[in-house]
Amino acid sequence: MEENLPSPRPLRRWAPLVLATLLIIGSFAGGFFVGRAKGVGQVPAGEGQVTNREAPPPYLFKDVDFNQFWNVWKLVKEKYVGQPVSDVKMFYGAMAGMVAALGDPYSIYLDPEFADKFSQELSGTFEGIGAEIGVKKNQLTVIAPLSGTPAERAGLKSGDHILAIDGADTTGMTVEEAVTRIRGKKGTEVKLMVIRETLKEPKEIAIVRDAIVVVSVKWSVKEAGGKKIGVITISHFNDDTTERFNQAVREVLMQNIDGLALDLRNDPGGFLETAIDVAGEWIHEDVVVVEKFSDGQKKDYLSDGLARLADVPTVVLVNGGSASASEIVAGALQDYGKAKLVGEKTFGKGSVQDYMEFDDGSALKVSIALWLTPKGRSINQEGIAPDVEVKMTEEDYDADRDPQMDKALELLSAKK
Repeated sequence: MEENLPSPRPLRRWAPLVLATLLIIGSFAGGFFVGRAKGVGQVPAGEGQVTNREAPPPYLFKDVDFNQFWNVWKLVKEKYVGQPVSDVKMFYGAMAGMVAALGDPYSIYLDPEFADKFSQELSGTFEGIGAEIGVKKNQLTVIAPLSGTPAERAGLKSGDHILAIDGADTTGMTVEEAVTRIRGKKGTEVKLMVIRETLKEPKEIAIVRDAIVVVSVKWSVKEAGGKKIGVITISHFNDDTTERFNQAVREVLMQNIDGLALDLRNDPGGFLETAIDVAGEWIHEDVVVVEKFSDGQKKDYLSDGLARLADVPTVVLVNGGSASASEIVAGALQDYGKAKLVGEKTFGKGSVQDYMEFDDGSALKVSIALWLTPKGRSINQEGIAPDVEVKMTEEDYDADRDPQMDKALELLSAKK
């Protein structure tokens, strides 16, 4: 059986995504999995013919003997007990492993099947538990449970370390392997064993998967200290967030508010352009975020918004689930003195990924730069510290108390 291996060529480059591998654990009908060193599923096995096998390119480091790659390939084909061996599976697995060798959880190679499902996820509706996970300090970590999802209802919290999935130990497990175990269809159950700072011992949380629809922006008006305080919550920086945020700003301004609380807690990020649009409601024609490349060059991203909230007293609520685009907005408003940050330190996801598609349907997402705040502060792995730290306890969660929002309202109602 002959398998012709594709020779990938970049077709186009997507705008840099802030989202990276903070993966929404869900599935589109058949499931979602961004694979690292796993190759494709359902690939026909058998002998194959390698095409476009050329001499190593001149930019390859002189001490790298690429013949070793083909020697290993040949030996696997000849000696592996589980014959026949799929050339296509080895081909995609080799490239995934090459990118994984960078040790960067945000750089991944996607085979055609999973590249297609990754693109689908950006559109919005899916099935799963509605949480996003990443790796922090070499541990699988919940970045944020999305608002109104099974994960949130079951009690999953930002910062939870996942110790086991349906009884399987997660030690050494990649994000992608965890996603394959947690994903599933509506109505099915997954059990996560988690530990968090406020728990004395691990806790098992059973979550029933469901259809997830992300409503990225909500707004309301609260009374505090005789003043009207607008509250805008952004749960995700999606492609519809700019429009929804603009509408929310119009609505709260029509209420003649005295201050505004921007709630970015448990917002794992999204599109860079959307973050710039949101920040532009406070910052007029100035730098929102800086991109710093490996060669030291920098690129400034400026706002072109209406800055309708520039003179409105503002507090931004953040926590460990605030990542990426959320940190860009929070950092910019803090740098310019446009808002006080209340809550807990943010996640610290401040790298830039470029996403390139190839003509065989596979794709490469690779970190190309770091984000800096307008004043040059690094976000990556450091996060952003709030001006006023307020922690949420287990008792607060259980009693449905929100001391962080209470502090935000207190600060805003005290403004003259």
